[in-house]
Amino acid sequence: MTKLTDMQLILLSTACQREDGSLLPPPDSLGTQAARIRKAVEALIKKGLVAEQEGMATPQAWRTDADLVIGVVITDAGRAIIEPPMADKAPASEAEQAPAVPTPTAGRVGTKQAQVIDLLKRKGGATLNDIVETTGWLPHTSRAALTGLRKKGHAISSEKVEGITRYQIATAA
Repeated sequence: MTKLTDMQLILLSTACQREDGSLLPPPDSLGTQAARIRKAVEALIKKGLVAEQEGMATPQAWRTDADLVIGVVITDAGRAIIEPPMADKAPASEAEQAPAVPTPTAGRVGTKQAQVIDLLKRKGGATLNDIVETTGWLPHTSRAALTGLRKKGHAISSEKVEGITRYQIATAA
């Protein structure tokens, strides 16, 4: 799969919305970053996601050759990235269309993240200091790891016991 920058994705998305498929003029959301836009468009041309086209209007000019105005338009390959082709299958049921709730993923064994999960699964959970001591991370890194685990689908609860916050993962009974 082709990796694209945010700017490249914005340019391709804007081109898909235009009837002529032109990347230029760039959308207002990109501001006045002419050098970065030029670099992004050059990369898209090299990847074959956009192509130069002669006879464009002046606001759509990528470059000029004497009196000829050359613009840049999205190719079918570029459209396929922004608007993936629909598979030949029946319409999805409502259950399939609902946003997916992340399920906890099994991490690699022996990693610091696995150690944190083990700490959180024990009876009474773990304090921030427990996590810091076990992993050697700084407190802000430990809190970020807790956030990352939540994003991965782990149900982490916290409660204050005698002024100290304890974090715990709910385990299946």
